[in-house]
Amino acid sequence: MRLPIVQYGDRVLRAKGSRIEKIDDRIRELAQNMIETMHAANGVGLAAQQIGEPVQLTVIDVSQVEDRPSTMKLNGQEIDPASAMPLILINPQVEVGNETESGTEGCLSFPEITGEISRSKSILVHAQDLEGNAVKIETIGFLARAIQHEVDHLNGILFIDRMSSAAKMTLSSRLKRLQKETQRGLKHRQRAVAETTL
Repeated sequence: MRLPIVQYGDRVLRAKGSRIEKIDDRIRELAQNMIETMHAANGVGLAAQQIGEPVQLTVIDVSQVEDRPSTMKLNGQEIDPASAMPLILINPQVEVGNETESGTEGCLSFPEITGEISRSKSILVHAQDLEGNAVKIETIGFLARAIQHEVDHLNGILFIDRMSSAAKMTLSSRLKRLQKETQRGLKHRQRAVAETTL
């Protein structure tokens, strides 16, 4: 089922996700719905905060991105990243490499807004899969960037927080407009809910 994507201005995007202690049917269904939502929006990643659930769960699929390559080791085995997609990461912990590079990023919670973001080229991730198994991922390239972006979301950090001050200044009026639109939409929904419960 496709879920509505939360946009900038909603407080849930600033919430640090709580750890998932039990992987049950609700979490499995949430992950499947998130994958469907991400694909429908032509995204490469989606964090639970972006669909209004502040928990440590993200889904990623970089299989359609051909111009920004990645390498991947899953539990020590070198694999083609496309064969592991979509990735479902529960309670991910990231260790970043020392070498950084700048690259263009967008975000489904910030329609039509992009920016140059500096991130580590390589990362090591420890997480759980939907079966509760421990997974270890070593990756370099675009997948490393996508995971860092999504794990930031899980900790209430947005990609605009990683932009230079000059870039943020350039986008400030668009960000304010998006924030106002989101707040208006939230108030409208709250009013509608209040009216239906009267």
